[in-house]
Amino acid sequence: MEVLNFIIPFIVLLTVVVFIHEYGHYYFARKYGVGVTDFSIGFGKEIFGLNDKNGTRWKFCLVPLGGYVKFFGDRNVFSQTEQDELLKKYNKTDRNKLFVTKPLYQRSLIVFGGPLANFILAIVIFAFIYMFSGKDFTPAKISEVQENSPAFLSGLEVNDVIMSINNNKIRSVLEVSTHINASTKDSVEIEILRNQKELSFEIIPTEILSEDNLGNKVKRKIIGIKISPLNNEFNKQKLGPTKAIYYAVGETWFVTKTTLKFVGSMFQGKGDSSQLGGPIRIAKITGQVAQFGVIAFLSIMAYISISLGLINLFPIPLLDGGHLMFYAFEKVLGKPLSQKTQEGFFRIGLILLFSLMFFTTFNDLKDLVLF
Repeated sequence: MEVLNFIIPFIVLLTVVVFIHEYGHYYFARKYGVGVTDFSIGFGKEIFGLNDKNGTRWKFCLVPLGGYVKFFGDRNVFSQTEQDELLKKYNKTDRNKLFVTKPLYQRSLIVFGGPLANFILAIVIFAFIYMFSGKDFTPAKISEVQENSPAFLSGLEVNDVIMSINNNKIRSVLEVSTHINASTKDSVEIEILRNQKELSFEIIPTEILSEDNLGNKVKRKIIGIKISPLNNEFNKQKLGPTKAIYYAVGETWFVTKTTLKFVGSMFQGKGDSSQLGGPIRIAKITGQVAQFGVIAFLSIMAYISISLGLINLFPIPLLDGGHLMFYAFEKVLGKPLSQKTQEGFFRIGLILLFSLMFFTTFNDLKDLVLF
């Protein structure tokens, strides 16, 4: 029964973010007249489905770890010669429904539509939360500075009000820890307000292994302070649509930027690769978060949606970003890459994806104390 508490929320979350991703592809495909034969949530054997008036088969399949949209004809055509051979199989009306006959910008938008839809979903979710649950705007005041801590040695004092961290304005007590841990530098720059004067401090955090609010072991950066609301009053506001969307876009951009910085730090050998997780860890966290209610569940859905959109934009063959990379080459060269070249890239992409899957699964199992 406990396993179902993790699996059911995970499947619901994954179904929504995958559906939105694939619908992004579907929307632009239909917009530009590309025929869509299949819209699938999951892989493998079909469980159930239905056909719409446009001839698209909408279906759920046995393995719910992803999805796909299949276009009319063969969209994985590698060379112009093969495209010519493909065109001979269809009459003029059907040719207009082929993905490969569309202009480069339309093919690019069809591919980019999936990740774009994921970012839009995240913005919509955040905006919904800010409108109906509210957003915290409580100023962050330091209530305690631990002796001999990085904050103590740098000169921070009790009653200092934190204004910004690494040039990111701090609007809420909830953002202090987030911005400290999001930093990929050895030090963080903290600007505070003390006796109506703005002061700046460069602080090197200490990294510790601790438990988060869900009981999971995580590495965190701390500077040795405790934060309390200014005047001991919380200020949570329900926002109107315009402000909600503004802050939702900001949150989506912050998560995207932070994720890219984290990936960059791993390539530099500074990031903690043990923090990378796969489906098992996502299922575990989703199940834990779901127990805190709808708002918490929607929040994790938004973060996962951003991650899915961002990962798919990485220039790795087999992902959307890989296809966009091929289109960039096509734009520069004036023709598609040869079949042999693309097949070589696809093999490399397959190796990279399987390596990533193996690595994240290993981290997941290690997290479950199986190694």
